[in-house]
Amino acid sequence: MISTPHRQTATLLIEEAVAAGARRAKACAVLDISDRTLRRWTKGGEVQPDQRPLVPRPEPRNKLSPAERAAVLEACNSTEFASLPPSQIVPKLADQGRYLASESSFYRILRAEGQQQHRGRARPPIRRKPPTSYMASAPCEVWTWDITWMPGPVAGMFFYLYLIVDIFSRKIVGWEVHERESAELAATLVRQAVLAEGCTLRPLVLHADNGSPMKGATMKVTMEKLGITASYSRPRVSNDNPFSEALFRTCKYRPDWPNKGFATKADAQAWVKSFASWYNGQHLHSAIRFVTPDARHAGLDRATLASRASLYAIARAQNPQRWSGKTRNWQPAGPVWLNPETEIGAPEIRDAA
Repeated sequence: MISTPHRQTATLLIEEAVAAGARRAKACAVLDISDRTLRRWTKGGEVQPDQRPLVPRPEPRNKLSPAERAAVLEACNSTEFASLPPSQIVPKLADQGRYLASESSFYRILRAEGQQQHRGRARPPIRRKPPTSYMASAPCEVWTWDITWMPGPVAGMFFYLYLIVDIFSRKIVGWEVHERESAELAATLVRQAVLAEGCTLRPLVLHADNGSPMKGATMKVTMEKLGITASYSRPRVSNDNPFSEALFRTCKYRPDWPNKGFATKADAQAWVKSFASWYNGQHLHSAIRFVTPDARHAGLDRATLASRASLYAIARAQNPQRWSGKTRNWQPAGPVWLNPETEIGAPEIRDAA
């Protein structure tokens, strides 16, 4: 059904096209209507409104009577079924040898009477807003962090790896291994990372999950003192913290990750120190054009990528028949989004560490 204003606009556009020399049928086809439809719209010299909503329609023959609707409401409001949804009520009535209406009719009647709310003592589902989007266009603008388990010497014993990553460069800017989860230990690590990176009182965002170490009073006070903006994932939504999750996966899939666990805390710390050194200084990260996080963090990636682009240009000039299209993109990776909103139009983050 097309509204009258839209009909008027379509008619005006077609008339302009015809005046410019187009055939009426072709102009109508562009708007997905037929020439016959246009004549019906403009019958009498004026654009006619759609008459279909005004046509009297007979009552459906299978419509429930007032008594039947009352019986449905009585059943739904009875003591036996007051806390159950229609999807539970209808089968239970069938087991009792009673059929009042279909399940969809139950829902429709309850909705019409303003009774289609959550039924039962359980709390209704809560629709939570996605976390705020942040863009990192340089180092030390947006960090994410999380805690993961590291297997200990015996089953059921774990060490806890605290890890902070800069999403712009993917550099590990802070890490520590402890024997417990604590907001105080996390606050100490954040303070050390900020001082090491020299970004005190700069507009830094720190994103984390909703665990108690992330939202403890000590952690919040520390971030306030350091001028850090706190950002949190939705409860039980790991996709809201993709950079830390991807980093943990890379960490635990390293060939030298001990399958039988770490014997001591010192062993775990030594392993993470070696991993962080390799990850920051040797690992070519796929999301930042295969340069190291250290190079991207220090701004040295541009020279490396320019050298690669020059090499590819020379190779193409020497053997143009080998190239069917453009050379590989060696332009520096642009800004990085954390949980981009749909209306922003930023690409979806798929971080492959």
